[in-house]
Amino acid sequence: MSVESILLLVLAAVAVVVAVRWVANRTGLPAAALLPIIGIAYALLPGPNVTLDPDIILTFVLPPLLYSAALDSSLMAIRRNLRTVVSLSVVLVFLTALVIGFGFAWFVAGATLAAGIAVGAAVAPPDPVAALAVGRKVGLPPKLLTLTQGEGLLNDATALTILSVAVAAATGGGFSAPSAFGQFLTAAAGGVAVGALVAFGIRMLSRPLGGDPLMVNAVSLATPFGAYLIAERIHVSGVLAVVVAGLIVGHHTPRSASGASRLQTTAVWRLVDFLLEGFVFLLIGQQLPEVVRGLAQYDTSTIVIAVAITVGVVLLLRPLWLLLTQSLPRSLHTWLGADGPDKDNARSRQAQRLTGREVAVLSWSGTRGVISLAAIFTLPLVTDSGAPFPDRDLLLFCTFVVVIVTLVGQGLTFAPIVQALGLRANETDQARLRNEARSASVEAALDTLDELEAQQHDNVHTDVIETMRGQLRVRLNRYQGRLDLLRETDSADLPVSPRYEAALHVRRVAIDAQREELLRWRDAGRLPDEGLRVLERELDHEERLLPDRPRR
Repeated sequence: MSVESILLLVLAAVAVVVAVRWVANRTGLPAAALLPIIGIAYALLPGPNVTLDPDIILTFVLPPLLYSAALDSSLMAIRRNLRTVVSLSVVLVFLTALVIGFGFAWFVAGATLAAGIAVGAAVAPPDPVAALAVGRKVGLPPKLLTLTQGEGLLNDATALTILSVAVAAATGGGFSAPSAFGQFLTAAAGGVAVGALVAFGIRMLSRPLGGDPLMVNAVSLATPFGAYLIAERIHVSGVLAVVVAGLIVGHHTPRSASGASRLQTTAVWRLVDFLLEGFVFLLIGQQLPEVVRGLAQYDTSTIVIAVAITVGVVLLLRPLWLLLTQSLPRSLHTWLGADGPDKDNARSRQAQRLTGREVAVLSWSGTRGVISLAAIFTLPLVTDSGAPFPDRDLLLFCTFVVVIVTLVGQGLTFAPIVQALGLRANETDQARLRNEARSASVEAALDTLDELEAQQHDNVHTDVIETMRGQLRVRLNRYQGRLDLLRETDSADLPVSPRYEAALHVRRVAIDAQREELLRWRDAGRLPDEGLRVLERELDHEERLLPDRPRR
């Protein structure tokens, strides 16, 4: 394929991703479900097609996506729900691989246990991108978002380790349970250690680089690849290294990075996520010709049984596992969500358990994605003896069907199910907490001004302190007024204050007027473009602080 053809495909993919995002924003349909459908439609047309290269996915696509998700996650929330996250990302992944493996060995003609575990490991880890995108849009409670995100960050390492062990057994390397368990522990512990060391190095670099957003962003973009390569070079989990590095860096970023660096880093990673996720979902659909090419050698009944086992286990085992872990006694320490700090308070523990509606939503959030396809495409073509890898084409097809069924089927129905169950975050409680934190921060600033005034520094004038104190008090009064309104309402939806909405409208009108006047100065030749960009950036930051509201 020529360079011009590659460039044309990339531009076409960007156009499709943007168009689908536009449609998704106006229809409410998830882009993660629409893009694979478009990819399948393109794959059926004549012309060049893009075949998934697992090495490219695992080396160039997976690290930045995982790192970005880890930066956006809450290390504290994952720690509070660590048992739940481990239950879903480690234990459930093991169970899914084993159940599918034994299902293949018992019911699929000619299939081996190792080959079944290989496909089970590939389809076991959910890709939470689609579920998280829809969940945030429909206002899913933070607890479920944390569980979905935490599971997606950690389950890939488990699945890829199981896959490597299964492939070694299938190709003639033999299988030893103690050896496999030791390999898993070594890979996991090594990945965590590498991730922590990389995060420590980034924190050390952030001090001298903290004042330059461009250098901070360059280091941020390189971090996931560095962590992955270091871990893979010493044969430990590169996935865990990336995740741990992202969680630690994200946790310490508020203290170690400047405001300008954080704003720019957030914008850069949002663009990276948008493009990479769009390309990945398009790429999934385009794999259809590759996965159906070798199915002619199998009987229809064999294909149907293999697909039924794979899809059935993926869809049914997850809710069964969630229900089981909810019903286990407290003494086994496997209550989902029972990781809060107040473990002696029975009411607190009961509130932290998942309700039936939460179990239903979390069960339906297990969409599979490109990681499953990339993993199954790493299967070798032949074994150590030179014979073809057992049922490789069938395993590819089963994985593809699982990805399409979950990504499209669950992706399109996830939002309606959440809305039908009435499971939404309490916006009033969240807004109340934010305004309480805002008030506390302003009160801390006022206390600091009192201390500064009492010290009577020669380089600080009293009138300057008084001016700042007045501005902070105006802001505190605004927060307290909003808090009073939030405390008076019993609704879960944000209350509407005509005065508050009018103030937002006036502030937007004032910013628009300032921006138009600056443009008139520029157009009249009174203000150079460089000066315009500086002043416009000030207005952009001021406008960005305003909450999202539809313009009147």
